[in-house]
Amino acid sequence: MQLTERVALITGAGSGIGKAAAHLLAKEGAKVAALGLTEEEVAETVSQIHSKGGEAITLIADISQPEPMQKAIQHIVDKWGRIDIVFANAGINGVWAPIEELQPEEWDKTLNVNLTGTFLTVKYAVPYLKKQGGSVIVTSSVNGTRIFSNTGATAYSCSKAAQVAFTKMIALELAEQRVRVNVICPGAIETNINESTQKRHLEQVKEPVEFPEGEIPLTDGAPGKSEQVAQLVLFLASDASSHISGTEIWIDGTQSLLQG
Repeated sequence: MQLTERVALITGAGSGIGKAAAHLLAKEGAKVAALGLTEEEVAETVSQIHSKGGEAITLIADISQPEPMQKAIQHIVDKWGRIDIVFANAGINGVWAPIEELQPEEWDKTLNVNLTGTFLTVKYAVPYLKKQGGSVIVTSSVNGTRIFSNTGATAYSCSKAAQVAFTKMIALELAEQRVRVNVICPGAIETNINESTQKRHLEQVKEPVEFPEGEIPLTDGAPGKSEQVAQLVLFLASDASSHISGTEIWIDGTQSLLQG
């Protein structure tokens, strides 16, 4: 197993990419701290890992709030004494709307969860990562990095672009301590994040574009799977990527090259 005895924090571990990564990293020997906003979100993930002989704990916190995140990190250290891997994955799509209709509080919520949440997750884990080195993986998106045609997704795209800059800044800062920091940019993946997306009046501003053969050339339009993204997370968390840091990796079946 590639991650034996290593400790991994995974945010947004209750569904989609986070859940798939939690299962795969646990299968490879990692002790998994599965973090979600409510216990209901992550209880099933932890229970399933236990049923397969893995080791995992449930953490409850709002990633955009400093005190709960500090307590969550401290709980991991009290339990296992170290942190080796941080998968800062939790995020929201938020509200997609024309710029004049996007409310300041809607902008703030998306940036607070996606960007401030990433900052806090990494910030409070860094002192423990520095002790022995480790890996940080941030979930960004094709939106804001290669695709800018999803009109109305302004707050979301800005938060995702900023995560890439954050990753590169931190990668250089932490290189001396052997902490690698990389960012993944998924395209269309089969998850439930779209269920919480609020879209308003986009037909007024969206440019009409059609892709008769589908938006994802590699799969004839079919979206990717969370398990495929989890394999990338495993690679970046493991020693197989020991000389990779400060890098963004798109996992989208060439979708962003077509739509960008």
